[in-house]
Amino acid sequence: MIPDFVSDLRKLVGSDCLLWLPGVVAVVRDENRRVLLQRRSAADLWTPLSGILEPGEAPAAGVVREVGEETGLKVVVERLAGVTCSPPVRHGNGHRAQYLEIVFACCPVDPDSQPRVCDDESVEVGWFSLDALPPMSERMREIIALVEKDETAAWFAPAQ
Repeated sequence: MIPDFVSDLRKLVGSDCLLWLPGVVAVVRDENRRVLLQRRSAADLWTPLSGILEPGEAPAAGVVREVGEETGLKVVVERLAGVTCSPPVRHGNGHRAQYLEIVFACCPVDPDSQPRVCDDESVEVGWFSLDALPPMSERMREIIALVEKDETAAWFAPAQ
């Protein structure tokens, strides 16, 4: 779903203007170290859960909200895993965007609760072991790997 503030911006700048947007990515792992993924309706590829922060929303609160909205699961943020920048994308509706991605390691509050598709952004959600990941981009595999390193310091691309 397109946040209201992005729709308002699009009315002013049109669809071809590249918007720089703050995003959050949740790499949710269960007690068996399986990763929660969604198969996105737009691209039909599997990805970690993600979304756009609302104006003024704290990143950790935003990632918890996004996971809940998309899967019905309540999660706890364990740590900041990295800060990345997506390549520019053109969405199916023609809108161009690029995302500052704040990547968090998360775990479910209740390990027995089951994820489900809760909105039209996904057609399927599920848990996957790292050695049996479904089709996804190499970039998404790299984001998952940021969390799997279990490092205490967040990763970021060094200044050049």
